[in-house]
Parts: sequence; C-alpha cells; structure tokens
Amino acid sequence: MPLPPILAIETSCDDTAAAVWADDRLASSVVAGQRVHERFGGVVPEHASRAHERLIVPTIRAALDEAGVEMGDVGAVAVTVGPGLAGSLLVGLSVAKGLALGAGVPLIGVNHLEGHVYSVMIEAPRPPLPFLCLTVSGGHTLLTLVEEGFRHRELGRTRDDAAGEAFDKVAKLLGLPYPGGPHVDRLAADGDAGFLDLPSPRLGPKGRRGDALFDLSFSGIKTAVRYWLADLGAEREATVEQHRADVAASFQRVVVESLVEGVREAVDQTGVRAVAVVGGVSANRGLRAAMAEAGESDGFEVFVPDPAHSVDNAAMIAVTAAAKWAAGHTAGLDVGIDPSLAL
Repeated sequence: MPLPPILAIETSCDDTAAAVWADDRLASSVVAGQRVHERFGGVVPEHASRAHERLIVPTIRAALDEAGVEMGDVGAVAVTVGPGLAGSLLVGLSVAKGLALGAGVPLIGVNHLEGHVYSVMIEAPRPPLPFLCLTVSGGHTLLTLVEEGFRHRELGRTRDDAAGEAFDKVAKLLGLPYPGGPHVDRLAADGDAGFLDLPSPRLGPKGRRGDALFDLSFSGIKTAVRYWLADLGAEREATVEQHRADVAASFQRVVVESLVEGVREAVDQTGVRAVAVVGGVSANRGLRAAMAEAGESDGFEVFVPDPAHSVDNAAMIAVTAAAKWAAGHTAGLDVGIDPSLAL
C-alpha cells in the first residue's frame, strides 16, 4: 500500500526547493533559484539564507498546488539536515519542524548527499543494489559503493576543490558568467581539447599517505589554468578571446577523463556493474558521453538522473525520504543541522 504524501524541503545552499512524493511517484517538484549571487561570482551565505526566508513559503505552496495535495493530506515532512550552509539549512529545518508539528506528522531528516545518491531512483530505469555512485557537484566529489540498508562505502573523494567548484573557478578566469560550469560545457563542444597540457586530478596510489586509489585533487588543474593566463601578459585578453573554447575543452577533457578512469577502476575492482552518476556536474554533456562510452566498452550500465534532478532539488530529498520512512527511519523534533554531515 502506498505511503501517504510526503512533503520534502531542500535549502542546503542557494536553491529553495520543495517537492511532493505521492502514490510511489514524484507528484511535484519546484525550485526557486537565487539570482542575487550572480554579481558576486559565487554564493554569499547571508544572502542565501535571507532569500530562503522570502521564498520558502511560496515554494512549498507551489509544490502542494502542483501535486494537488493539501497540507492536511501530507503524511510526513522531509527536510535536508546537512551538509550545507548553516543559515540556509536552519531556514528549511525550522519551517519543516513547524509544519510537522502543526500537522502532527513525522519529520524525516535527509542527508543532502544521500539525496543525490538516490536521485537515480526518482524515475526508471533504476540501478539495482549494490551500485557504484559517482557524486559530482559544486560542493562534493566522491565515489561510493551503495548497498542495501542505506550503507555507503567510500572509495575515494576530492581532497580539495569539488569538480563543480573547479568548473566555476576556471569559468571565472575565462570571464564567463556564474555559475560557469554550463558555459564551460557549451564552449568545450567547439574547442580543441588538446590545446593545453593540464595536470590530471588523479592522485591514486602515488598520492599523499592516506589517499585512496580513487582520490582526486582539482586545485592543481585550476591553478595551471591561472598560471597559463598570467604568463600571457599583455596578450592575455586577445588570447583568451581567441582560445576561450580551446581552454574550456582542454580543461573539461582532463577533468572528465579523471572521473571516468576512477569509475572504470572501481568497476574492475568491485565487480559491480551498475554505475550512477549524480550531482550538478552529471548534467555535463562531455561527462555523460564519456561515461556512456566507457560503460559500453567495459560492460557496465550507467544511470544518470534527469538534468532537472541533478542540480539541488527537493525531488531527490522526497524519494530518499520515502525509502527511509518505509524502513522506519524518522527524526524527532529535536533534530539539528550538521553543515559538515558526511555520507
């Protein structure tokens, strides 16, 4: 028997999102972005939390209306409790607690990273358990083995910048608008991927003590682009204008290769032949194409969520909450946020 409708809220960073999961399917998903950050070239935490305060109630109302669900019909309220920006998380949790208390329904706390992992379960086809999951976003890059019972075994992660963060920083160096990742992706399609010889983000067994086989470091490739630009001197502006697409293509090629190589090695070592690629960077066309090609070549199946469910959204919180609720996992009203929450 299907669970009663679940209202899910996501406010971990700069997107205010709400969704409704009803009758074992996604009934609605609404995301309100925050353009206030564009002029700063990155997310400003104080502006983010204030924008959440303005946007969260109308966003929730829009999600309920789109689903055709009244608050009195909701059986549980789910909310992101971390990781993320403290002020942003507090806005979402405070509203979720109030709604759950007022409606007399359970509260379900969801890890934002779990939400990304299980975003591949929103729509068919869905990967079988266990599966490998590559999470690539603006704040996180990690490779995990996902098993029954919400067990996640970390196989590797970035030791500094996340992949999405590196995309945005390189985009800024090239004079592209924020968020820069999609702009780099579009430019890369028309550029010469061999224009620059950039260092690989892979650390592997030759990395620092404690590095896992699949660990990465994106700070070096970002710095290499900065140094190349600095060495241009007076010719910088003209050269960038002429070769912006080539730099974008060179950067994207090396980043994508490092991610795909790690996944191929993980498939070979674990024998798990289902791979999910989630998070905002999973919408990158170069990464999608390269991962699909690797899967076809190496004999593993690749699962990628709809691009609308790749970026921060509440649909992924809703589907995760549904699984948690079915397994009997709920939270008390004393639950708090954890900005550094790990998977």
